[in-house]
Amino acid sequence: MVSKGWLQGVALVMIFGFAVMGFLAAMTYTDSMPQPKQVVDEQGAVLFSGAEITAGQQTFVGRGLQEYGSIVGHGGYLGPDYTADYLRRSATFVLDALTESGVQDPHGALVEMMRTNRYDPATGTLVFTDLQVKAFDSVQQHYADFFGTPTTKNGLLPSVITDPADIHNLTAFIAWTSWGASADRPGHDYSYTNNWPAEPLVDNGPTADIIVWSGLSLISLMVALGALFALYGRWSKRMGWQHGEETPPLSFRQPGTVKVTPAQSATAWFFLVVALMFLAQAFLGAAVEHYRVDLEGFFGLDLAQLLPINLARTWHVQLSLLWTAASFLAAGIFLAPYISGHEPKRQHWLAYALLGALALVVAGSLTGEALSIFGFQAGKDSPFWGMQWEYIDLPKFWQGLLTVGLFLWIAIIYRGIRARLKSEHRFNLPWLFFYSGLAIPAFYAVGMLAGTEVTLSVAEFWRFWVVHLWVEDFLELFTTVMVAYIFVMLGVVHRKIAMQIILLDVILYSAGGILGTMHHLYFSGTPVEHMALGAFFSALEVIPLTFLTVEAWSFLQLGARQQSRSSAPFPHRWSVMFLVAVGFWNFLGAGVFGFLINLPIVSYYEIGTALTANHAHASMMGVYGMMGVGLSLFALRYLIPADRWPDRLAKISFWSLNIGLAWMTFATLLPLGVLQLWHSVSDGYFEARSMNFITGTGNTVLEWLRMPGDLVFIFGGVVPFVWIAWLGVRYRIKGTTQDVPMEALFVEAQPVPAFGADDPAPDAGYGTGYRPRATDEGDGTGRIGGA
Repeated sequence: MVSKGWLQGVALVMIFGFAVMGFLAAMTYTDSMPQPKQVVDEQGAVLFSGAEITAGQQTFVGRGLQEYGSIVGHGGYLGPDYTADYLRRSATFVLDALTESGVQDPHGALVEMMRTNRYDPATGTLVFTDLQVKAFDSVQQHYADFFGTPTTKNGLLPSVITDPADIHNLTAFIAWTSWGASADRPGHDYSYTNNWPAEPLVDNGPTADIIVWSGLSLISLMVALGALFALYGRWSKRMGWQHGEETPPLSFRQPGTVKVTPAQSATAWFFLVVALMFLAQAFLGAAVEHYRVDLEGFFGLDLAQLLPINLARTWHVQLSLLWTAASFLAAGIFLAPYISGHEPKRQHWLAYALLGALALVVAGSLTGEALSIFGFQAGKDSPFWGMQWEYIDLPKFWQGLLTVGLFLWIAIIYRGIRARLKSEHRFNLPWLFFYSGLAIPAFYAVGMLAGTEVTLSVAEFWRFWVVHLWVEDFLELFTTVMVAYIFVMLGVVHRKIAMQIILLDVILYSAGGILGTMHHLYFSGTPVEHMALGAFFSALEVIPLTFLTVEAWSFLQLGARQQSRSSAPFPHRWSVMFLVAVGFWNFLGAGVFGFLINLPIVSYYEIGTALTANHAHASMMGVYGMMGVGLSLFALRYLIPADRWPDRLAKISFWSLNIGLAWMTFATLLPLGVLQLWHSVSDGYFEARSMNFITGTGNTVLEWLRMPGDLVFIFGGVVPFVWIAWLGVRYRIKGTTQDVPMEALFVEAQPVPAFGADDPAPDAGYGTGYRPRATDEGDGTGRIGGA
C-alpha cells in the first residue's frame, strides 16, 4: 500500500477539480448565451420562436449536418461553419442595403446594428431590426436552395431538406447562434462567443482575454514542465523507478503453458468484432477523405446516393469510439482472472451476453443514424433513430443501452475479482483497477444530459464531459492502470512502483485534465471564466502526457533488463511495441498537436480546420487505437496456440499502422491545417472554411498525397490484425475450470526475499515476482497468497 500522503494528494486535487467544474456547470446554466422565447421584428411580429430554434437544432443534428459542417466551430470539416456562414451572409446583406440607401458610414451603422443587444431577459424577447429580418429571409432562401439541390454535388443526399418548415426552423437555429456571435454580452464589449468567429464586417476580433490567457497558458506550461523534471530527477530513485536491476531474474512462461479460463477464451470473439469494426472504420475514413477531393463521384460511382459524407463520417467517428472501447472491455475481462487467481462459475456466459449487447448496440445505433440522416419521419426526436450531437451521435435509446452495457461490464469485472478485492486494501492495485474501470460507464452516462432539446451551450458542456473527460482522461487513466498491471504481472515492474505511477497520473490528470475540458468551450456561448480556466489548465494537460512518455521509456528499460536476464524468450514483443507507440503518439498527438490548437489565440482562428482533425487522428488512433491493438495482441498471444501464432503478421501490422498514421498526419493533415490556419488569419475564417478553399487545387494535391499512407494503413496494418483476430477465434484454446490456481506468467530463477509488513505481498503470484509461501495456501475462496 502507498503512503497516506499520496492518497491525500489524489483526493485534494480531484475534489478541487470537480468543485470548480460544479461552479462552471452552474454558470453554464445561468450565464450562457440565452435562447429567447421569441424573436420579433421592430413592429412586434414574431419571426420565429424558441420552440422553433429547438426544432431547428434537432433538424441540424438529426440530419447529420454537424457531421458535414459545424456550429460554433464544432463538427465536420467539409461543409461551412454555419454560425460563421450566417454571420457573413447576413452582415453582407445588411451592409449592401445600408450602402444602397445612402448611409454615410454603412460599416459603422452595420457594426452598431449587429453588436447592439436587443434581448430582454425579463420577457425572453429578442428584437431584430427590419434589415436583420430581411437578411434572415435572404439566408433562409439560400439554405432552401442549398439543401434542396437535386444532385449530390455537395456530398449530401439529393434534396436532403425540402420541407419549408424544416428550412425555417433550421435557419432560426443558425441565426440565433450567429446573433450570439455578434451581439455584445451585457456589461461587456465582446459577444457571447468571445467575439468568435473572426469577422471584420462586425468588428469581431480577438479579445484581451484571449490574448492574455494564451500568454499565461504558455508560462504555466513552462513552469509546470520545469517542476515535473525537477521532481522526477529528485524522487525517481527514491521511489524505486530506476531500480530494475534489483528485480530477480525470470523465466517467462510461453503461451500454451499458461491456462486459459472460459471467459478469457470467450474474449476471442470480442477481439474479432473489434478487428472487423476497425476495418469498417478505416474504409469509411478513406471514403470521407475521398469526398474532399471529389464531391460528386467515387471513382465513377455516385457514392453520396447511398453513403453521403455525413453518414460516412458519422459511422467513421462512432466506430472509432466503439472498437477501441470494446477492446478495453475485452482486455478487462481477460485480465480479471490473472488479477484474482480465480474465475467464478458461468462468468463466460456473462461475457457472451455482453458481446451480444455490444453487437445489438452497434447494429442498432448505426441503423438509427442512417435512418435519421435519410430523413425517417416517424418522430424526429425518436430515441431509436434521432441522432444526437457529434461524437455521441447514436440515438438516445442506443446511447442508454450502451451505458447499461458498460455497467454490465464493470459488474462482470467486479464479479471476477471480488474475492481478491476482499483481501486487499481499498487503494491497492486491484482496487485501482476496479475504480478506473468504474469511471468508464459513470462518465459516459453524463452524456445523456446533452440532449437535443437543451440549449446549445448546455449541450456542449455535457457533451464534452464525454468527449474530453471520458475519452481523454478516464479512458486514459484506465489505459495507464492496465499497462501498469500488465507490466506488474509480467514481473518487469514492482507493484509499489506501479501504484505510485498510477496515483501520480491521477493527480496530474486531475490537475490539468478535468478543468482542461473547458478548452472545448471557448466559443460556445459560455462565460469567459470557462475560457480562462480552460486555457490555463489545458496547458497543464501536456504534463501527464510528457510524464507518460518518460514513464514508458523507464518501463521499457526495466523490461529490457528483465528480458536480457530471462532464460526464456519474451512472448509479448509486439504488444509492448504497441505500448511504446502509445507513449510516442500520446506525447505527439495528444500533447504537441493538442497544445498547438488549445491556445485560445490559435483556437480562435483554427477551430474546425484540418489542424483539429490532425490532433484527433494522431491522438485517437495513436493512443487508443494503438492501445486497443496492443491489448488485443496481448490476449490473443495466449488464446492462439504457439504453433499458429503469426509473429510476422503482428510485425507487419505494427509498422504499417504507425507508418500509415504518420503519413496521413505529416503528408496531409498537418500541412493542410497550417495552410488553412494561415488562410484564416490572412483572409478570414469564413474564407478558410469555404468549399472553394477546401476543394482548391493546392489542397486537393495534399489530399491525394494521403492515399499511399491510407493504403499502407488499411492493407498492411488493419487487414493483418483482422486475420490474427480470426485465428484467435478459429484456433482459440478452450477455457478450463479453475479448481486449481493458474500458472503464473513467469517463474523465478532464484528465491525472492519475503516482503515486510509495510510492503504487502503483491498480486497473488501472478507476474509480480512473488512466490506464494507455504503459509499462503488457497482457502477455497479463490484467494491465493497473503491478504
